[in-house]
Amino acid sequence: MAGVSIPLGRVEALIQRFDAISSEMAAGPEPEVYVKLSRDYAELEPVAKKSQEYIDALKEFDDLKEILEDPEMDSDMRELAQEDYKPVEEKIESLASELQVLLLPKDAADNKSAILEVRAGTGGDEAALFAGDLFRMYQRYAEDNGWKVSLMSVSEGDVGGYKEIIASISGTGVFAKMKFESGVHRVQRVPETESGGRIHTSAATVAVLPEAEEVDIDIRPDDIRIDTMRASGAGGQHVNTTDSAVRITHLPTGIVVTSSEKSQHQNRANAMKVLQSRLLEAERDRADNERADARRGQVGSGDRSERIRTYNFPQGRVTDHRINLTLYKLEKVLTGEALGELIDALIAESQAQLLAAVEADVV
Repeated sequence: MAGVSIPLGRVEALIQRFDAISSEMAAGPEPEVYVKLSRDYAELEPVAKKSQEYIDALKEFDDLKEILEDPEMDSDMRELAQEDYKPVEEKIESLASELQVLLLPKDAADNKSAILEVRAGTGGDEAALFAGDLFRMYQRYAEDNGWKVSLMSVSEGDVGGYKEIIASISGTGVFAKMKFESGVHRVQRVPETESGGRIHTSAATVAVLPEAEEVDIDIRPDDIRIDTMRASGAGGQHVNTTDSAVRITHLPTGIVVTSSEKSQHQNRANAMKVLQSRLLEAERDRADNERADARRGQVGSGDRSERIRTYNFPQGRVTDHRINLTLYKLEKVLTGEALGELIDALIAESQAQLLAAVEADVV
């Protein structure tokens, strides 16, 4: 057969590993062990099932060949085998292509939840309003995927929207999809305050960080300084008049994180969670920079200074500049309904680049 070929020993070993995890889970291990096994199970299940389909198809193909090559075989059986031969061969090639993608090297953070940070950029009040539009887009996209969104820190704009908003998005595989959103998002539209009908260009920055766990990043108490301060807000009920806001400074790196919700205890927890995630991302960045040059231009690089997407209201279009994809579905993208089309295209491009790197043996 022509086309992609997957080593049989590799998929057999993967199925054996999956079966071993299933047996360990059924034996009733300690809770912390069970949690780890559950994650491994969820990660291996799709590729193990596809591997079994591949092995079954190979066996069926070999059986058909045996029938066709047996001169003593009944003619009716040979005719039936001849009819099935080509479809089974095509099935094997399709399964091999799917497995090739499933077996690509995985980003260790893909299964993690994520910290989403959206900040107004250039454009004043209009940038803050756009930041609000982006956050609501992600909130709806998360809801459609069955993920949970929890606000961690909010700084409202003077006329609406947000100067900065940070939230935790919890669920399986959140970072795998959301990581492609990091960068500068640009909007072109006529602001409501613009009497002359002129189109303004504003921007907001998005950062998506894998949510770190304590086992990922160890922060020594001596490495941080925690300050409490009076919270500030946009006015009215949003202003917290007690000294509940928390600022944590990581002394070795100079990273500063603040949280200004109503509970000082919750602010400490939120700020520590964000700090851990930023430190994890910094560590990931260092590792990325050590990789081969062939990987540096990859779609999911997450460079926050890079202009990645333009939302053009007069033309009703959204353009992702990394893959030169334009959708004339602006409203559906901003409601989260069509955002998945952009993200799926980015994932496909990332996989294609990674596959090319693997075939060139540069990963």
